[in-house]
Amino acid sequence: MAFKRAALVASYATLAAGLCATSLAASGPYDDLPQAIVLTGTVRDFQAKELAGGHPDFQRQPTSGFGHYVGMVQSELDSDGKPVFASTGYKVSSNWRDSGSRNIMPPQNYVSAMQGDINGSKSSSQGGALTTAANFSQWFRDVPGVNASQPLAITLRREDNSNLYVFDDTTDDTYKTKGGFFPVNGALYGNYASTNKNFHFTYELSTEFVYQHGAGQLFTFIGDDDVWVFIDDKLVIDIGGVHSKVTQTIDLDRLSWLQDGQQYSLKFFFAERHTTQSNFRIETTMFLKNIAMPATAGLAD
Repeated sequence: MAFKRAALVASYATLAAGLCATSLAASGPYDDLPQAIVLTGTVRDFQAKELAGGHPDFQRQPTSGFGHYVGMVQSELDSDGKPVFASTGYKVSSNWRDSGSRNIMPPQNYVSAMQGDINGSKSSSQGGALTTAANFSQWFRDVPGVNASQPLAITLRREDNSNLYVFDDTTDDTYKTKGGFFPVNGALYGNYASTNKNFHFTYELSTEFVYQHGAGQLFTFIGDDDVWVFIDDKLVIDIGGVHSKVTQTIDLDRLSWLQDGQQYSLKFFFAERHTTQSNFRIETTMFLKNIAMPATAGLAD
């Protein structure tokens, strides 16, 4: 009897240890993080260049051909917090990469190099990825008769057992049945006749985050077409041009002026400019905070 009692006690002890281990496993290091981050920005719709009132940069084929272009925007935002035209772009022939083979922006004097970085290459002459500074200034501003705008929210969802937040048009409930990132299908100026989808628009987001030195804070975009990301109003991702999917990553520890524990802005600018595909994926280990965007203009005459 004593033997049976001892065996029973040992069995309960084993069960309790297992439950304790399970409880500890379920209480992971990321469980206090929210499951999702909702960011609200502004989408602006444009007409294709061949249509009445159309914009010359939308449905445009770059003069040097479709592809990834860099150097289209200046390295700092203007006083309105908008990107500034720098050139018609330099076509990339091979991407700059880090030691993990992630694509990165071409070197800038305010972005620290890291061991293992690999140089890419680009054309030495401008490639006509867009038209003029005046036309570009309309991409992310409400301009009556040129574009129409409305608010647009996206939801970044945290992946299980991680601090990685992702928005992906192929898995998001709103977009996964649309065949791509098409937030204004049937809205604003309406769909492009040959595709019955609204391909010609821009999207602007403004967010904030707290920098944590050495915490592995990353921001990655994968998609098409143009994307520029600015941290503290400085360019850190440069994916210009009309192209298929392109990816680029910024590791915040490269930004030597950031101070640990301080809050900074992240501003995101996207353009979908040509038919065929609209791909959009954000991955980040940063906890982004929403910033209210200004009122939108709606459909302009």
